[in-house]
Amino acid sequence: MYAYRDSSFVHEGPEQWRAEPVRPTWQLALRFLVTVVVLPVWWLVLLILAVVAIVIALFAEILTVIPGFESGAERVMDRVLGLVAIWPRWVVTWPELRHEGDDAFYRARVDGYLDTWTKRASKPKEDKKPNPPVECEVPLRKYRGVGGGYVVEAAAARGWELRPSDPADEIRLWWSAASEPGATGPTP
Repeated sequence: MYAYRDSSFVHEGPEQWRAEPVRPTWQLALRFLVTVVVLPVWWLVLLILAVVAIVIALFAEILTVIPGFESGAERVMDRVLGLVAIWPRWVVTWPELRHEGDDAFYRARVDGYLDTWTKRASKPKEDKKPNPPVECEVPLRKYRGVGGGYVVEAAAARGWELRPSDPADEIRLWWSAASEPGATGPTP
């Protein structure tokens, strides 16, 4: 398998695609308690930052008369938003606490997630509406109990192709039918 690191393909051993080790119960319980206390505060901070960004964008709209300002501002906003996570890696939810080490739970979780994205991607194209999504990212929290290898196998069975990915973070997929003209809907 291959992973994506530092803008290049790097061969990773099969251990990168296996399930994550089961975490101790005390650690999960502690993380769950921190999640219950800190996650609402985290979301409130993100909401405040979003409002501040909108206000700044309104004032920055005046500065768009400066050549190159708009494209530079867009790049900065994209980088900043790319660093912000709505579900940080340290979060442990109640289902994760209850089902740590349960392969069947994580298989069902991956299958449900992939089924949802497959349903979205396989919708036919409609006039004057956005095209169906052709890319999907499966976060580690969805497959940590079964590993990235299972995600790739399950996705391939549904028509997805693996894209350069780091299985320690997320698995990126491409809807292969999107590359075939008319496969996801009528051709224009």
